[in-house]
Amino acid sequence: MALRTVCTSATKFNPHSGIGGVLSKYGSTWANVEMGPPDAILGVTEAFKKDPNPKKMNLGVGAYRDDNNKPYVLSCIKKADKMLLDANLDREYAPISGTPEFCKGSATLAFGEDSPVIKNSLNATTQGISGTGSLRIGAAFLSKYYEKSKTVYLPSPSWGNHTPIFKHSGLDTGSYTYYDPKTCGFNFKGALDDISKIPEGSVILLHACAHNPTGVDPKPEQWKELSQLIKKRKLFPFFDMAYQGFASGDITKDAFALRQFISDGHEVALAQSFAKNMGLYGERAGAFTLVCSSQEEASRTMSQIKILIRPMYSNPPIHGARLVSKVLNTPELRAEWLTEVKGMADRIITMRQRLVDGLKREGSTHDWQHINDQIGMFCFTGLKKDQVEKLIKDFSIYLTKDGRISVAGIASSNVDYLAHAMHQVSK
Repeated sequence: MALRTVCTSATKFNPHSGIGGVLSKYGSTWANVEMGPPDAILGVTEAFKKDPNPKKMNLGVGAYRDDNNKPYVLSCIKKADKMLLDANLDREYAPISGTPEFCKGSATLAFGEDSPVIKNSLNATTQGISGTGSLRIGAAFLSKYYEKSKTVYLPSPSWGNHTPIFKHSGLDTGSYTYYDPKTCGFNFKGALDDISKIPEGSVILLHACAHNPTGVDPKPEQWKELSQLIKKRKLFPFFDMAYQGFASGDITKDAFALRQFISDGHEVALAQSFAKNMGLYGERAGAFTLVCSSQEEASRTMSQIKILIRPMYSNPPIHGARLVSKVLNTPELRAEWLTEVKGMADRIITMRQRLVDGLKREGSTHDWQHINDQIGMFCFTGLKKDQVEKLIKDFSIYLTKDGRISVAGIASSNVDYLAHAMHQVSK
């Protein structure tokens, strides 16, 4: 006997309602999930895209643009890409810790060929999914194995993703004074005072160069003093180095802080990114390193890092790592990269100076020297929230509410327009 389905009026199927129609009647599994707030940076970009003003500027995006405001692919990367294509390499899985050539090249770039870390193989280095993923590996390791403290102290302010990365890993976060709004510079005394009060054994997060979001870096002598204080307080330094070479144009100069801490005897953690300095944003090439006291300790820690990575994402993507390895390990490509990364840094430095000059020509009586004193992609302009709102509303210049701009978004064609607008809202 054939079965028949009888639909009452209460449960009659509507072919046009879809599953949503059924779930709305009986309640959805995800009814408790609230709409999350939009990302602050992506929100700036979305507003920029909708603006019809031909003079509009997007100074929120954290990606390099050339002087025509176009994304820039480095020539050395194009050549490396072709070399890899011609090599007809397979697409097999990378090892859990990434390719050895990439890991060795990344660590050597950071610490220097003559560093005792490299010479004595004291580094446990693994490939990470750019800087974010590398920080996440380090956070997971600290959460499980660092027994002295479960709190990471961040500079105030710090990159917006630092706090969620550490908290999602089960760590707490604190803060120490860093930026001085009055001078738009480094509050050295405030930093020393706060760091001297951080509980012994805590983790302290340090931006190796081109502090994000402020563009404010300690001077070499200040780094030396910070290193001694951090050692005295028995704090564990975790360096985030996302801009080596991209800040000043000099890979050695930009690694000063990290190498100073090593020479002072610190064991450190390090997260690296090749998004900015090689323009490999979407390739997600980065590295995480633990500096250990012996080769044997490095082997043990590496074994546990791989165990942490395995359930996270199993193993890292290969193409970006191959590009980095090819550039770092091919003499002519490495030389070309050093020239290109200096060119990117120099363009940003030039735009800073031209903006300051433009503000002077506009007749601004404010002291804008901090724009030149800061370094790297980002600049804390010192503009107040209401001034930022006027820039957006009256001039279609988009930036974050705290007055941070990406100097990489400024070009010869619009730097004077920006100077005029900044003067109009700040005079």
